[in-house]
Amino acid sequence: MDLLTGILVVLGVGFLVANAKLAYDYVLYLRRRRGALLTWRTPRPPQFVFAIGIGVALGLVVAAKLALHWKPSGESMMCLYYAVFSPLSLTIARGFYEDGIWAETTFIPYNEVGGISWREGEHEVTLIVISRLRNLARRLVVPGDKYGAARRLLRDKIGEHAIHFTGTGLDLGEHDERDEA
Repeated sequence: MDLLTGILVVLGVGFLVANAKLAYDYVLYLRRRRGALLTWRTPRPPQFVFAIGIGVALGLVVAAKLALHWKPSGESMMCLYYAVFSPLSLTIARGFYEDGIWAETTFIPYNEVGGISWREGEHEVTLIVISRLRNLARRLVVPGDKYGAARRLLRDKIGEHAIHFTGTGLDLGEHDERDEA
């Protein structure tokens, strides 16, 4: 195996993992979408058309290799990522569901939420969700017209004890967790 083929195989394995994660996320979304409480579509990234172009170009490379009876090594996984799975992941509605929050990169069940914080920028409001189980913080960009409804929904979920912050910081018993929303 020459160096270029080896590099393409390694890239193919990496893109296979990325494709599997995006496919898994999409299947989870299909199961959860009936429980949507407050959701919205993410806007296309500025380089969306360029990414689709990369997918089409890689598709042509795969077709040419197949026509020449060569084996496509990593190009097919990269083609699937740019032409299929990446655009498909943009159709996943971000926001609030019955059992959790779909952030920019993953779904977080309410019982895993260990903390929340709002960051207000010039043109957007971002909810920072801190996972109780994995020392990670995830972002959810909330459109301005959904901001009030998102705060009310979080306050309701905290009131229902779907989200609770006990065990974080000093708990002196006089703190209403709904104030965190």
